Amino acid sequence: MTAAVSATETSAPAARLLGWDCVELWVGNARSTAGFLMSTFGFACSAYAGPETGVRDRASYVLEQGDIRLVVTGALGADSPIAEHVRVHGDGVHDLAWLVDDAAAAHGAAVARGACSVRKPWKESDEDGELVLAQIAAYGETVHTFVERSGYRGNRLEPGYGTEHLPPTPVGPDVGLFSIDHVVGNVEMGRLEDWVRFYAETMGFSPMRHFSEDQISTEYSALASTVVWDGKQIVMLINEPAPGRKRSQIQEYLDAYDGPGVQHIALGTDDIVRTVDALRARGLRFMRVPDTYYDEARERMAGVELPWRDLERLNVLVDRDEDGHLLQIFTETLTDRPALFFEIIERRGARGFGEGNFKALFEAIERDQERRGNL
Repeated sequence: MTAAVSATETSAPAARLLGWDCVELWVGNARSTAGFLMSTFGFACSAYAGPETGVRDRASYVLEQGDIRLVVTGALGADSPIAEHVRVHGDGVHDLAWLVDDAAAAHGAAVARGACSVRKPWKESDEDGELVLAQIAAYGETVHTFVERSGYRGNRLEPGYGTEHLPPTPVGPDVGLFSIDHVVGNVEMGRLEDWVRFYAETMGFSPMRHFSEDQISTEYSALASTVVWDGKQIVMLINEPAPGRKRSQIQEYLDAYDGPGVQHIALGTDDIVRTVDALRARGLRFMRVPDTYYDEARERMAGVELPWRDLERLNVLVDRDEDGHLLQIFTETLTDRPALFFEIIERRGARGFGEGNFKALFEAIERDQERRGNL
């Protein structure tokens, strides 16, 4: 997968990353999915591309909240690669796009280090300036787009988008999400090490943490996971299934999505109680853990002052590490196929990923699998 690396560490693509640009979902009905994310998660639509703006092959809605930008895209023709992607995988994440200082240089460095080019650097321009983009392949049919915005002054995502006659922001309490905390992808059994090597050697990311199948297991199933990051803002987890008595949640995903892809996106908040209250009021449903979870959690979090009554009422999970603690909760699967879901996370110093909650979380996922007849 990767070539021998002779370039210096500073020439790795990671050195050019400035943060997340956007996450693009390819879906069967962009209008409906965008409307769901707006009404349920509190996103506002900031731009639109489609026939009304001169774009003939797709409809795309740009949704923003804090520093989070999601793009929801649907095909306008049966022969579209977007339609084919949805036919094979259902609704899901297609593009994990990163903001860079030089898209051509980032793409060139990635390809020189072994990445597969999906599209060589190209330019998009209008009266607001010029945008430079380039694309490489990631796991499954997921891609990474390098986005260089230094020459583009527009407040739209890119040329071809308009900002008039946008869907109104639905009524509902403010949600308070402000960042993409991390993104989690699932790959086939035996491929975890390959993809960790890809992000380390090809992209210049650093492995942050590894969780073995012994650490992430239940009575029925197990998985292994490694965290990689660019050293600044972009954090990605990669999971693979491990052998168990029954089918793991990762294998269920791979079967349902028909291959590797993004399993969930973690969104940051600075007040998870307020955020989850708002999301529940807007109709969002979450995974549940047994009430007995909180007896164990109180012991594990001894000495940390927490709003236990609210956490138990909302089913929020808690964990701690040497740097502090965190609070997190996971939505139910949002897609018809059991594939994509979201995590809401509040960090109070902790840099971990809720390791103390793994067992409770995966048992909750297994209960949903059993209801679907997929365990």
